[in-house]
Amino acid sequence: MQARPEKPRLAWAITGSGHYLKECLEIVHELDDVDLFYSRAGEEVVRMYGYDPKSFVPEGRVYRDRAASSPPVGLFYRGDYHSLVVAPATSNTVAKMVMGLSDTLVTNIYAQAGKCRIPSIVLACDSEPEIDTPAPDRIVHVSPRAIDLQHTATLKQFEATTVVDNADELFNVLKQRLAEVG
Repeated sequence: MQARPEKPRLAWAITGSGHYLKECLEIVHELDDVDLFYSRAGEEVVRMYGYDPKSFVPEGRVYRDRAASSPPVGLFYRGDYHSLVVAPATSNTVAKMVMGLSDTLVTNIYAQAGKCRIPSIVLACDSEPEIDTPAPDRIVHVSPRAIDLQHTATLKQFEATTVVDNADELFNVLKQRLAEVG
């Protein structure tokens, strides 16, 4: 386990979606005191879109989903983080959050953040009935399933969780949260 930071930091988890990926990475790049947590698919997708997973937080730590027990969850117990952002969050990740499943690094840290009363902000990719989203080589029209939209609506009811529908809203909610802990 790494040394404890002088003050609590922001934890940012990236899952395997290209929707809002560029915008999320631009926000991360502008932040101080942030550590990245990649799901396996998140790390793959970041690379597919031509980004280096470490380049966004040169001063921060990067955690990858490579251990069954997700050892980085201990960092939440000891107070290393004041907030968790999960952005972008795939329908798979949102469904697991809603069902209480903690079988990936991202869903595990979301669950542990909640148990430690650490606020979470989630940019759910499936929040609108129809979207145009960038694939690595083109724009794709997507129509999320009713169950995906329902999971996003359900997650909006969770305690200590703010669900946002787009990158601008994410930026504004995050800016407000950082001012609170500032």
